[in-house]
Amino acid sequence: MKVHFIGVGGISMSGLAVICLNLGYSVSGSDSISSHMTEKLEKMGAKIYIGQSASNIDPSYDLVVYTAAIGSKNEELVESRNMNIHTIDRAEFLGSLMKKYKNSIAVSGTHGKTSTTSMVSTIYNYCEKDPTILVGGNLPGISGNVKIGNSNYFITEACEYVDSFLSFYPKYEIILNIEADHLDYFKDIDHIIASFEKFASNTKPEGKIIANGDDLSVRKALQGFNNVMYFGINPDNDFIISEIDLHNDFSSFCINSEKSTLGRFKIQTHGIHNIMNSAAAILCAYMDNLDLEQIREGIYSYTGVGRRFEYKGEKNGIKVYDDYAHHPSEIKATLSAAKPLLKKRLFAIFQPHTYSRTHLLLEEFANSFSECDYIIISDIYASREHDTGLVHSSDLVEKIKMHRDNVYYIGNFDDISKFLLANLNCDDIVLTMGAGNINNLADKLISLL
Repeated sequence: MKVHFIGVGGISMSGLAVICLNLGYSVSGSDSISSHMTEKLEKMGAKIYIGQSASNIDPSYDLVVYTAAIGSKNEELVESRNMNIHTIDRAEFLGSLMKKYKNSIAVSGTHGKTSTTSMVSTIYNYCEKDPTILVGGNLPGISGNVKIGNSNYFITEACEYVDSFLSFYPKYEIILNIEADHLDYFKDIDHIIASFEKFASNTKPEGKIIANGDDLSVRKALQGFNNVMYFGINPDNDFIISEIDLHNDFSSFCINSEKSTLGRFKIQTHGIHNIMNSAAAILCAYMDNLDLEQIREGIYSYTGVGRRFEYKGEKNGIKVYDDYAHHPSEIKATLSAAKPLLKKRLFAIFQPHTYSRTHLLLEEFANSFSECDYIIISDIYASREHDTGLVHSSDLVEKIKMHRDNVYYIGNFDDISKFLLANLNCDDIVLTMGAGNINNLADKLISLL
């Protein structure tokens, strides 16, 4: 079978391409730029085109897979349909792959999907379940974003954007939280809640939903479902997180219910949000009857995933971290996780992601940086959108200035580097944040320091 991927360099698409190569398919793909992902796929035997053109489409292709970011006028997509080649979006293709696995696990939520999927994967690997894994980040334990297992377990993220996750029918669902995001597609929070409700109804009859019961929107989406196990800090949950102890090197907490005492767990990641994420991963494995002591050891062996409060290095006493945070709640959670590590000052560099999100959540973004000493806002990363002049990074800066000082608009990475080099002192922390290419600045800064 010949499968072609439009946008093959993306974190999820490249993972699907790897799975197809391992299934023995003939794989080709295109992307706008060359990357380590496209180079890796070439070495594995895929035919890679840099640049997207109708000439890349061969009439012998059996299937063409595209992402939500690919517009309907994309040359390759149009040519594929003109040739009557079957076309399918990424989520539908992933959903069809998942059907091959008896025990599939899908991790959803506005925030925390990649971290929690990585935690679940680490536990199941530690428990020697040999799962197939597809995660939206580079997980050191599998040396990348995909692992081909040899069992009936499949673990993946389930993204709500354009209702992608409605193509999935997992045995176990994790729902971490529900907040207003992707408002270029969803009308409002009620539309998002309704989408999660549909996703919950896709759970296999013998399956279970592991859900954050502290989140009122999650509760609203799941009212009426009888296959839900709620977890959280509040005492009205089925499993309660308590006795939280935060340290610089690790965090610990207890999980118990009226009937079960799971005991204390230690994790090597920072922040209350990671305690919630790890509790979801632990309880998913526990509901699946994995050995409790192996679960305890497995979650402690998790050391993080790329671009999730990732430690990039230290030079001249200055530490640099990078995080994928691109929503107000994610920014707050990441800054809160950084606070216990501070000796002096925190410099936060934020690259807004998409014009629509920046415009619609401008007030929320402006109130997200209270933990910082210095805030730098770079130019907006357009991603799938075009600049219509509706919003600019300077608009966010002016909003933040209404609450505090020491906030700057500096558009490009070279000028940001110059500002940082002129102002950083020993024991300061630099934190780059955003879902675009801001991580390149973190890497550059380490070399400049």
